[in-house]
Amino acid sequence: MWILGISAYYHDSAAALIHDGEIIAAAQEERFTRQKHCADFPRQAIEYCLREAGITVEQLDHIVFYDKPFLKFERLLESYHAFAPSGFRSFVTAMPLWLKEKLFQKRLLQRELAALAQGAAEGLAEGGALGERLLFSEHHLSHAASAFYPSPFDQALILTMDGVGEWATTSVMLGEGRDIRLLKEIHFPHSLGLLYSAFTSYCGFKVNDGEYKLMGLAPYGKPRYVELICRELIDIADDGSYRLNMRYFNYCTGLTMTNRHFHALFGREPRQPDSPITTMDMDLAASVQAVAERVILTLATALRQEYGIDNLCLAGGVALNSVANGKLQRAGTFGNIWIQPAAGDAGGALGAALVGYHLHRQQPRRHHPAPDGMKGSYLGPGFTDAEIERLLQTEGVVYQRLEREDLVNSAAQALADEKVVGWFQGRMEFGPRALGNRSILGDPRSPRTQSVMNLKIKNRESFRPFAPSVLNEDASAYFDINTASPYMLLVAQLLPGRRRELSEAERKVAGVEQVHLVRSDIPAVTHIDYSARLQTVSADANPLYHQLISRFKALTGYGLVVNTSFNVRDEPIVCTPLEALNCFMTTGMDELYIGSYRLQKSPQ
Repeated sequence: MWILGISAYYHDSAAALIHDGEIIAAAQEERFTRQKHCADFPRQAIEYCLREAGITVEQLDHIVFYDKPFLKFERLLESYHAFAPSGFRSFVTAMPLWLKEKLFQKRLLQRELAALAQGAAEGLAEGGALGERLLFSEHHLSHAASAFYPSPFDQALILTMDGVGEWATTSVMLGEGRDIRLLKEIHFPHSLGLLYSAFTSYCGFKVNDGEYKLMGLAPYGKPRYVELICRELIDIADDGSYRLNMRYFNYCTGLTMTNRHFHALFGREPRQPDSPITTMDMDLAASVQAVAERVILTLATALRQEYGIDNLCLAGGVALNSVANGKLQRAGTFGNIWIQPAAGDAGGALGAALVGYHLHRQQPRRHHPAPDGMKGSYLGPGFTDAEIERLLQTEGVVYQRLEREDLVNSAAQALADEKVVGWFQGRMEFGPRALGNRSILGDPRSPRTQSVMNLKIKNRESFRPFAPSVLNEDASAYFDINTASPYMLLVAQLLPGRRRELSEAERKVAGVEQVHLVRSDIPAVTHIDYSARLQTVSADANPLYHQLISRFKALTGYGLVVNTSFNVRDEPIVCTPLEALNCFMTTGMDELYIGSYRLQKSPQ
């Protein structure tokens, strides 16, 4: 049984294909269109999934969309009615698009799928056969399915938190065997995700893109506004449920996240994008991060006590808050936590396909041996050496072909020499994190690495930290962590023995300039609060990457490297060899290892 899942039309469109419950392929549309957070129908992602499986649209048993447009439209109308006459301008802006496209998505999807098959599916659409195969999941159910079904648990509580689905913003579900059932939920407009996005916008970052920047900025500030936020903006109950004071927010019916009451409460207008980041921005980031953590930890504790289940699955955009995830893990509230690596809307495509298989068709779950059924999240396109070499010849670049051992040795030596290396291997990752197949790598021991990679290669804000990829067996030698973190979704603290005490002069350094201080023997991956968002690398999940880090350890004594995504600011992670080559040639990277080939910058 072949089932295709689709997410589209809001942000982070994606497609995922499963066969008899096994995940075959998944990818975000942005990787093909090169438009970050692309919301279009994921035509190219679907074409990739079908190509990877060697099947056509006609062979699909079901196509499952990740949410229900009519329920979203109901929420839109009820919200405008509740807040009327406020929001009329926004209503007039939104309605034409809904009435033209979004409300009638079944017809739109049928048309797109028919076009995808280049006429072969046209007759199916006209005759209704394709329509019979098209199903609609609910948004939070898609998220929940993406977290529970690939997890190693037979039974688990599932916590889904995001901006908003159709109505739900926070959902608690119970997964047992092939079944998922709803236990409780919080509805729009009360949303922890939208509260966090409101502060993201207020601090000058882009909603649905800059939330992780706000999380990275938080350690620079002090949580001065926590009590103000909890007194005026959000009421948190003892069980972790919450309500927002909508007097301060504009997202229900307006074109902005916050309003004049919000701005008056904090005493200023929103920061303009790319203007200097102030101490207040840092303190606001620290404060809303602390509030988000309070909600998540309180809610998790209450759920554990109420239901007595020791396994927890997480999905939804809030589950990408790796700082909160790390604190939840360290709290020990649940014995086992599993987080969907594509926790945002892209992962909804995978969840939708799994809903079609397990809930609609009532098929039993596959047993997933540890760690899970995600195949390391290496679910995107891969390229052969023959394809790569043809490109290198066509582009006229200077390259060497190396055997695997020589390739690994050469890359490890380059890293040990403090060079920055592009690493393009195997299948592309599904989700927002590069996990060692589309990565830019550096030496964690060097104080220079962080600034060189931020400014000369990534072209991004200097305050943002870099993540380490550490050998799974060595993680506890560097970080206070006792579990695997294969998807870079947990933040852990650096062990005290590796920390460097700052001098009196260094302790006086304020603001983003703190990023330049050497705080440990691995300064390139040590954030200013001695934390790191780490990826643990096992030999089973990614043998080549594990071999590279092991070789680096043999040369330096350190079993970890700096890992950042293979892209520059405001661009998606590279997908193809040509995109990798272009990124290499136009940035300060020193060497590129692409398939079996090594490119050095100097001879080009």
